Amino acid sequence: MCGRTACTLAPDDVSRACSYKDKQGKRKCPQWRDGDNQKYQPSYNKTPQSTSPVLLSLKHFQKDADSSERVLAAMRWGLIPSWFNEADPSKMQYSTNNCRSDTMTDKVLYKSIMAPLFKGKRCVVLADGFYEWQRQNGEKQPYYIYFPQIKAEQDGLCWDGWRLLTMAGLFDCWEAPNGELLYSYTIITVDSSKSMNWIHDRMPAILDTDEAIQKWLDFAEVPTQEALKLIYPIENVTCHPVSPIVNNSRNNVPECISPIILNQKKEPTLSASGKKMLEWLQNKSPKKEQSSIFKSSPKLSKFATSPKKTSASLMHQWLKKDDDAPSPKRPKK
Repeated sequence: MCGRTACTLAPDDVSRACSYKDKQGKRKCPQWRDGDNQKYQPSYNKTPQSTSPVLLSLKHFQKDADSSERVLAAMRWGLIPSWFNEADPSKMQYSTNNCRSDTMTDKVLYKSIMAPLFKGKRCVVLADGFYEWQRQNGEKQPYYIYFPQIKAEQDGLCWDGWRLLTMAGLFDCWEAPNGELLYSYTIITVDSSKSMNWIHDRMPAILDTDEAIQKWLDFAEVPTQEALKLIYPIENVTCHPVSPIVNNSRNNVPECISPIILNQKKEPTLSASGKKMLEWLQNKSPKKEQSSIFKSSPKLSKFATSPKKTSASLMHQWLKKDDDAPSPKRPKK
């Protein structure tokens, strides 16, 4: 299950964070499809039907392009298939925010909705991290899940900020009665890995290497059955508990991703990244940015407060890249 994400980077930073090496070994930053950098809005609390940055092959838009070349697009979360015949996409009767990897190729329903898989319409959904809720004793505790942060190579174009999660997805293009085109996507989910199954039994299919991303996106060179071998649970994620403020989708504030300390009965071991974030939020007060995307929120005494800081630098300024941080241990019951 994946029903809430955070993506706080500005459009230009998303491009830099997605730099890759082309077939000639030259590092490139994928460009935004025309106008899409204006459609994407950073958020600490993205929900289905919102717009997120998506990475895909340039060949989907330029037939003469090499299928290994990448482009960024802003797409609606919740796939609307090209065959949908209603005038309003909100009338889609099926939930297509996620699709299960174990049934998307054999169920009659998924075969009709997930036809994009067999047409090579594969994409990578980008996010700083995603949220998941652990059910325990009748309560639901939210956790923020993301890649452990490591030092990046410095080669001029390379991004030295927060490493974005790269989730495998499928997309399609629906044409409205007025001729307007709507691009939308779904996130593929798998059984949770051992490091995450104590929170929830499902997780997004995460592509952990640039080689995996390249194979998933290059639909012209990598056939469907070969690409599906990349879809499996990974262990290379970490997490920390966050405040229930994230439960309300209207709350779009830094506190949504701020680590909290749970009571001792169910306190997990924070990862190195989580501890660093908590320390930074409690002790640092960086200068305010010249322009802010979000309004600051009042201090909340129940959990760690954050400075009045917004956009991408909220996370990557505090981050002094460590070696891979370990995933949190299963909390004692």
